[in-house]
Amino acid sequence: MAASKEFPLLCLENPLLDIQAVGNEDLLNKYSLKANDAILAEEKHLPIYEELLNNYDAKLIAGGAAQNTARGAQYMLPPNSVVYLGGVGDDKYAAILRDAVKQVGLRVEYRVDPKTPTGRCGVVITGANRSLCTDLAAANLYDIEHLKSPEIWKLAEGAEFYYVGGYHFTVCPPAIMALGEEAAAKNKVFVVNLSAPFIAQFFKDPLDASAPYWDYIICNEAEAAAYANSHDLAAIADDIPAIAKALADLPKKNAQRPRVAVITQGTEPTVVAVQGQDEVKQYPVHAISADKINDTNGAGDAFAGGFVAGLVQGKDIDTAVDMGQWLAALSIQELGPS
Repeated sequence: MAASKEFPLLCLENPLLDIQAVGNEDLLNKYSLKANDAILAEEKHLPIYEELLNNYDAKLIAGGAAQNTARGAQYMLPPNSVVYLGGVGDDKYAAILRDAVKQVGLRVEYRVDPKTPTGRCGVVITGANRSLCTDLAAANLYDIEHLKSPEIWKLAEGAEFYYVGGYHFTVCPPAIMALGEEAAAKNKVFVVNLSAPFIAQFFKDPLDASAPYWDYIICNEAEAAAYANSHDLAAIADDIPAIAKALADLPKKNAQRPRVAVITQGTEPTVVAVQGQDEVKQYPVHAISADKINDTNGAGDAFAGGFVAGLVQGKDIDTAVDMGQWLAALSIQELGPS
C-alpha cells in the first residue's frame, strides 16, 4: 500500500533537546550512569544537564527517538509526507526543535505547556558508548485530549501509517491505543519501536495492551532480550531469530496482514520474522569503514526512519530493510541523530 496523499505518516513520541558531550568514567560514576544505557532521570540526575553545558563543551541537538525517525523518514519521502506529535514547553529549547525540524521539512504539531520546560536528554559519550539520561518535563504531559482535538485527529484520520516510539509508553498509553485501534479498524499500518530495554521491563502492561495492534514491531538485540526476559521467554533470550519469531506470532487484531518483527543488531545482520512463516531472514548491514564513523547515537532511529519510509512508498520488506540500513549508515557519519 503506497501512500498517495499529504502526510500519510503520523509519528508520536517525546520531543527532547539532546545535550550531548564527550564525558568520562568519573562523570558516569557521579550520576550512577552506565556507559551504554537509556534511563529516565531521577532527582539525583537533574544537575547533569547544567554540568554538561558548563563543563563539557556540550552541543545542543534536536532529539527524541521518534522525532529523529520522523526527520529521517521525511528526508527520504516527498515534501509534506510526515507529521510528528509530542509535548514541549513554551521556551527557547522548543524554538530550537522547531528550527531543526523545519530544515528537513518535518511538520510538527506540539502540545505546548506554558509552565513546564521542554524535555532534555543528557548524552554522555565515552568512546563508542552513549549513556542517555532523560528528563521528560513537558514531553511527559502529552495527553489524549491533544490527539483527539479536531485539527490533530483530522491528521490522524488522514494518515495511512502510524509510528509510535516506545518511550511514549511512559507518557500517554491512551494515545497509543487510540492510534492502534484506528489502524486496526481501517486497515492502516501501525508500527511500534520498543526503543529501550526498560520499556519491556517496567512498562510491560501498556506495551502488552498495544501488542495486538502491531503490524510492525522494531527493536534492537538488547531490547529483544529484555522483552524475552520479561515475558516468560528467558529460555530464548540469547536467540534473536527465536525472539523475532515469538514477537511476530503474537495474537493480532487486524488479520488482513501478517505482523513483521524487525530486530537490528548494530553491525550484525538485521533479523526479520513474518507472522505464520517458519523462515526468519537475516540481512547483512551496509559495511562502513571505521574512520567514517562519527557518532552511533541515533543509528537505530535512522534505521526506523528509512524502513518506515519504505513502507510508506509501498516497498517490499527486503527493500525497506535496505533503506533503513542505508539511512543508518548515513546517520553514523554525522554528529547526533541526523
